[in-house]
Amino acid sequence: MQLILLERVEGLGNVGDEVNVRPGYGRNFLLPQGKANIADAGNRKIFERRRALLEQKQSDVLAEAKVEAGKLEGLKLEVVLATSDGKHLYGSVGSTELALLLKDNDFAVERRSILLDEPIKMVGEHSFRIRLHPDVTAELNITVESEQH
Repeated sequence: MQLILLERVEGLGNVGDEVNVRPGYGRNFLLPQGKANIADAGNRKIFERRRALLEQKQSDVLAEAKVEAGKLEGLKLEVVLATSDGKHLYGSVGSTELALLLKDNDFAVERRSILLDEPIKMVGEHSFRIRLHPDVTAELNITVESEQH
């Protein structure tokens, strides 16, 4: 399936690129999300008229993501949880818990945007990343403390 990208898609291309994707990916994700249009003569003409507007929109989104990343990287996250021996947590802290913690700090971040190598299972300082844009990733730290002192 031949498509024209209307925004940057990680691993696929930039605004205006004509890409060949599998039909299911195009029909079920790119087209409904408004990330692409079918590459035919009519859509190419429409895209060329809108190219400057779409490119400006993408640069605005990138700039906004960089500002948001700066705000997030200055954030200090702390959580106090129950532990079995003062070091190991009952359960773990995963992307869902991190998304809720960020929401409590007035940052709306989707769970799937949180890049965590493995769930946090021990007390201490841990780092994780948040992908805000295909080109912007914020690095954050969280301090996990034991409620037993």
